[in-house]
Order: sequence, then C-alpha cells, then structure tokens
Amino acid sequence: MLISELAELTGVSARALRHYEDCGLLVPARTSNGYRDYAESDVTRVAQIRTMISAGLGTSTIQRYLDCARTGDHGTSLELCPDLRAELDSLARRLDARQAELRKTRRRLSRLSSVG
Repeated sequence: MLISELAELTGVSARALRHYEDCGLLVPARTSNGYRDYAESDVTRVAQIRTMISAGLGTSTIQRYLDCARTGDHGTSLELCPDLRAELDSLARRLDARQAELRKTRRRLSRLSSVG
C-alpha cells in the first residue's frame, strides 16, 4: 500500500510515517518507480510505535526494543528483557521526580494566590 493509504488506515500523518522510516522504525519496500510500498503488517507496526511513543519512549529506545512489541486482543505489550526493564524503570523514576516537582510548584502557586 502507498504511504497515503497507510496514513489513512493508521490515523498517522505521512510526515510522521516518513519520520519513522528515517529513524529506522519502518522499512517499506520500494516499487519500481520509487514509491514506498507498505505491507499489511506495517499497520500493526505503526500502532506499536504510536503506543510506545504515547508511553513516553523516544524513537531511539523504540528502535532498540520494537522487536519486543507484541500486539494482541488487549493491545500492545512488550516482552521485557533486563535492559528494557531498566530503561522503563528509569523513565518511571524520571516521571515520578517530575510529578513531585510539579506538585511542589502547584503548592507554591496556591500559596501565592491565597496571600492577600
């Protein structure tokens, strides 16, 4: 299928699909005239990429672990290996720290607005 068809099926822009290709996340075949030719399996691959991005993973991390992604009846999941587990734990710690900082900022803002 052409990039416009994959974009329509997945709800992802052609620009994003080209970015995924530039990052090595998608590797479409090429037709004799040079057009990208995506397989049906690329629909699932794009869903996996989008799920991983929405979970906070960057494209370089996704590239390393995309082969660990599995899609079934309940969505996308990852088969965890020790390296991936360590990266996900690190991301979770960074999110926790950021969340704590946001709570502190919110308390300071509340104190400012209640003075007077």
